[in-house]
Amino acid sequence: MNEGVFLDTSAVYAIFDAGDASHEVAAGAWDSLLRSDTPLHTSNYVLVELTALLQSRLGMAAVDALEAYVLPWVQVAWVDEALHAQGTAGLLAALRRDLSLVDCTSFVVMRRSGLRRAFTLDVHFREQGFEMLPPA
Repeated sequence: MNEGVFLDTSAVYAIFDAGDASHEVAAGAWDSLLRSDTPLHTSNYVLVELTALLQSRLGMAAVDALEAYVLPWVQVAWVDEALHAQGTAGLLAALRRDLSLVDCTSFVVMRRSGLRRAFTLDVHFREQGFEMLPPA
């Protein structure tokens, strides 16, 4: 069985937005990822962030497409109080304005799940020791 990949907002958004500067690179990596039958993972925090972004920038049809064509094949980690606290602790320890709570929570989810790769355009994942798909 293939090792799973964590889905981050940045790359998933880019596959939906044909006008995004990273659309072609993200779409190519997405196609390869889907053909590999790699298990897909994310968190509900990423889904909240991604849904809000899709809704505000691309409209409800994009949100519907996410729900219908992507999420049925994604295992979602639901952030509870303890996981939220770990993400917040990571955020506060980093002392960086450019790092988000969603990112810090994603790092905790990935480590807990033993995931080493993320479908992301966000270099913070590489800084945390994860492999980025597509490579930056």
